[in-house]
Amino acid sequence: MLVDAIRAESYRLSKNRTALFWSLLFVPVIGLLISTATFIVAKANEAKLAGRLPPELGLNTSPLDLGAGLVASAAQFANPAVLMFVLIGAATIFAGDYRWETWRLTTARNSRPNLLLGKVVVVVGLTIAATIAVLIGDIASNLVKAMVFKRALTFSLTGDQLADMAWLTLLGWGRIVQFVMLGLLAAVTTRSLLAALFVPLVVGVGQFFLPNLLASMGASPKGWLMPLLTPGMAADLLQAVIQGAPAAALPPQALAKGLLGLGLWTGVPLIGAILWFQRQDLSKE
Repeated sequence: MLVDAIRAESYRLSKNRTALFWSLLFVPVIGLLISTATFIVAKANEAKLAGRLPPELGLNTSPLDLGAGLVASAAQFANPAVLMFVLIGAATIFAGDYRWETWRLTTARNSRPNLLLGKVVVVVGLTIAATIAVLIGDIASNLVKAMVFKRALTFSLTGDQLADMAWLTLLGWGRIVQFVMLGLLAAVTTRSLLAALFVPLVVGVGQFFLPNLLASMGASPKGWLMPLLTPGMAADLLQAVIQGAPAAALPPQALAKGLLGLGLWTGVPLIGAILWFQRQDLSKE
């Protein structure tokens, strides 16, 4: 049963403290340490740096709005650092049975789709936990900023801001899920942990340069091709729609292009991995 597969994968992940640390804690902790060091150095050199630092650093005594900080943080959830380190835990789950040659033991107790979907559900839960961890880290960073610069704390969150934060959080989480689905497909097709780690990274780097390549070949940035081939651009379109970008700044049907592009890059690897796994010879695993 699927529930049994989910329980088994959850238990195995709970015992893998290394993967949990790198996937959940590393980015928020390192981000908090770097932010704290930056704030302390800026405060110690306040007179020398006055007027040279960006306003968002907070080198002033005005009240610090935690609500606005939450909205700003939600827009940055799916940053490259989060994507890369969440992928460590995801790749460990997806490719673990290939690495330790345990598929022959587990497939005798459950169906193949249930076993693979159990891994997917646990990884989706991991991405949710990673999103929450990043949010907590950003809140802690703002609290440290208030302490260092002696800024009063306020909290204001309008209905529109709350809606923006919810949609941006959902978008960031969806982007993380889309990214790790590439790791799933790579793990199943290659049976390799390293492939599950590096294939999504290579694809991500390639997609960074792809829009310029397509533009040089005559593809219009306002057409359907670019967002369908680059999930990062699709996510950017959705973020612009959520944040209320002017219609003139958006391509036609921006919402549909963004949803379809991100949906394809999430669904196709998932379905492809399930179909490939169904036909895969596991007798040597």
